[in-house]
Amino acid sequence: MNTHDEKRADGYPDFNIDERLTEHFTLREMLYSYTCERLGMINRVDEPEVIIPRLRTLCQRVLEPLRRQFGPIRINSGYRSECLNYVVGGVPHSQHLLGEAADIFTPDEATARRYIDFIRRHLDFDQLLLERQKRTGYVWVHVSYTERMKNRRMVDELGV
Repeated sequence: MNTHDEKRADGYPDFNIDERLTEHFTLREMLYSYTCERLGMINRVDEPEVIIPRLRTLCQRVLEPLRRQFGPIRINSGYRSECLNYVVGGVPHSQHLLGEAADIFTPDEATARRYIDFIRRHLDFDQLLLERQKRTGYVWVHVSYTERMKNRRMVDELGV
């Protein structure tokens, strides 16, 4: 079992990128970034001993139940390093930086609203946002879960 506190020769934390966080979600999926791939960046995890357990909790408490209800779901953005968060225009104190948030792909607004309704009615969460890119009309669901404090159950709709 990897405890996430080993270091490679270059000082970077060593962990198994293919670690299964829950039955249907892997660490690779929660760290993947198309923006990093496109720009040749690394979504660096400096504190995997903190971030990975938080990602696992998010998957267990929110993403896995959502998947059981609706079938496969795709994560657009899970954990973000500070650099990646800056590049994608994330807010400075984003829960993505803490491993507590995920943006979920939705093919359309109706699907996004079904996800939001299910999460709101059946699961605990901190933030639940319907986000819309004004320029393209693209819609996704942002959801977060924390164990650092009481979850606020904050629901909102944002245009970015």
